[in-house]
Amino acid sequence: MPRHKSSSELENGDAFRESHDRSAITPALFSRFQNLIYQESGIWLGEHKHALLTGRLAKRLRLLGLNSMQEYFQLVTHPDQQHERAVMIDCITTNQTHFFREPRHFDFLAQEVFPRWQREAANAERPARIRAWSAGCSSGEEPYSLAMILLRHFPAERGWDVEVLASDICTRVLERARGAVYAIEKAKEIPPEFLHACMLKGRGDQKGMMKVNPDVHRLVRFARVNLHADSYPILGSFDLIFCRNVLIYFDQRSKQKVIAGILRHLCPSGLLFVGHSEHLGTVSPNLKTVAPTVYSVTPPKHSEVEEMRAAASTSL
Repeated sequence: MPRHKSSSELENGDAFRESHDRSAITPALFSRFQNLIYQESGIWLGEHKHALLTGRLAKRLRLLGLNSMQEYFQLVTHPDQQHERAVMIDCITTNQTHFFREPRHFDFLAQEVFPRWQREAANAERPARIRAWSAGCSSGEEPYSLAMILLRHFPAERGWDVEVLASDICTRVLERARGAVYAIEKAKEIPPEFLHACMLKGRGDQKGMMKVNPDVHRLVRFARVNLHADSYPILGSFDLIFCRNVLIYFDQRSKQKVIAGILRHLCPSGLLFVGHSEHLGTVSPNLKTVAPTVYSVTPPKHSEVEEMRAAASTSL
């Protein structure tokens, strides 16, 4: 005999159908969301991202008491809903990282770059100041990794001033990053010399957790930055910019815009690091490869300098 479904199974089925109906989306509406998200963040959702979009926003619809994706689109496109548009971007972005990710970059800094900067400072060829920017910092593992290695090589007691800016478009992960508390399982990502010197092991109700120690934490400041914006709320330039595993979310046009914006904040002698699956050969002609996925800015040629001077004098 066929088994009759229990009342709880029927209720669960009704809830599933209600959730599915609420998050259903037509191709035309998906296209409108594509364009909105692109305008807000530069992130392009491919045609195969229907399920990602509806899945990530379904909880938001329930929370707001909305009955359809169409209703949510009408809400999020209202001129007064800038906060909701930021929440929408938070919902769809993927934030996955770990400490000392892509260790070859950190090895390159420790073995090739830092000794040179130390020599230059000793010879008064550069100031004893290092500024680094983790652009797309996610939950904070990358900027704290940078702070750890910079603190090791450029300690304050030797006169060095170190600052790390950590930025992301997602306000949710920025709050996690500011808290600087991580599951103890992530300890395996951190080299032993940094783990013991830079992390505090939780006890009592914090058992199973670890926290970045105050000496490292105070080097890092956090800010929400939309890399696709026309300008950034950032002052000054940086010796190091890490923009790793961020460009994979952008199309070619957005990549060019993002890199141009980032390079405006890179020191003439600074270095740009991108992810090992990202290459900038076709994105910016003004970059020179220093090491795999490490770039510096190529100084303009003499003819280009003369052209810029001529253009400036003409405009005057």
